[in-house]
Amino acid sequence: MTVSVLVVDDSGFFRKRLTEILNASGNIKVVGVATNGREGVELAERLKPDVITMDYEMPVLDGISAVKEIMKRRPTPVLMFSSLTYEGARVTLDALEAGAVDFLPKNFEEIARDTSQLQKILKDRILDVARSRPGARTAPAPEPARRPAPASPAARPSAPASRPAPATPSPSQPEPAAPRASGKRTPSKHYNVVGIGTSTGGPIALQKVLMALPANFPAPLVLVQHMPASFTPAFADRLNKLCQIEVRQAEDGDMLRPGVALLAPGGKQMMIENRGGQGRVRILPGDDRLNYKPCVDVTFGSLARSFPGKTLGVILTGMGADGKEGCRLMKQSGSVIWSQDEKSSVIYGMPMAVAKAGLSDEILSLEEVGPRLVEGVS
Repeated sequence: MTVSVLVVDDSGFFRKRLTEILNASGNIKVVGVATNGREGVELAERLKPDVITMDYEMPVLDGISAVKEIMKRRPTPVLMFSSLTYEGARVTLDALEAGAVDFLPKNFEEIARDTSQLQKILKDRILDVARSRPGARTAPAPEPARRPAPASPAARPSAPASRPAPATPSPSQPEPAAPRASGKRTPSKHYNVVGIGTSTGGPIALQKVLMALPANFPAPLVLVQHMPASFTPAFADRLNKLCQIEVRQAEDGDMLRPGVALLAPGGKQMMIENRGGQGRVRILPGDDRLNYKPCVDVTFGSLARSFPGKTLGVILTGMGADGKEGCRLMKQSGSVIWSQDEKSSVIYGMPMAVAKAGLSDEILSLEEVGPRLVEGVS
């Protein structure tokens, strides 16, 4: 099965190069191009593509407004292209909230080069997005009373390392049968830390989960979201402004504290150490041998060693299987694992890998995760 793509971008050069790269992949075909958001909305209705690539800044109608209209008229998986700046990250997060599935940095210099790695990244990401469920995500919960948040920090100057997307089957290939939710509930208990790992669909899933938590949530949280280095500061700021708990990007040496969620910085690895019963963050350089920077397996593995039997691990929507081995180590240490169900996942990859390995103590819908944390963490 060939995946049809509509390219929406006001740059003639970018439209041409993206079309060339995607058409050369063999199982992807660009069926139309649009020069602005309004034209993109109209072509989306007429051509009915499997995937839409969308620029965020265009004349007539911008990318975020175009995504909103497309989701109202004919929900279609959208892959955003955005700049590697703090403002680009902020706009991209707005686009994800509007309904876009995933994003890629827009790098004219890189796309001008004919590299096999770039072709693979684009092809794999388009196929992943084509397999997503744009209607899976429920509307965000009503916002709680917001507490004052500190001013947003400046964007980090370092550029993120390219993260190759894992190869996935074509949309025509059936996925293995997904495990069903058992309906069982693990008893409420005290956890030294709650770890949450996610990828595609994760920004909105994390937002929904964390917004359900009260300011006095009794456990520390560590968050791992696959995201470039220039995006995580803006993402942490966004969550901090929306949530009653404190959310910020983790720094080396941070101490784990109840009611505070620390987000792993993009392009690096986050590990948790136990210093006399007190959790402490270690931020390490990204390892080129690992596809993901940050990597859920790395963080969860460190939690298994530092707090055996006293950690709750939660795996949310995302492609690939990152987190499965970390969850295995946590389970072996006596800790508890929850995973998101298929119906509410944008891409049922990471939670499916955990559930099919028999590691999930509970399989929950996205709507249930936040309330279950409030109920099950004492």
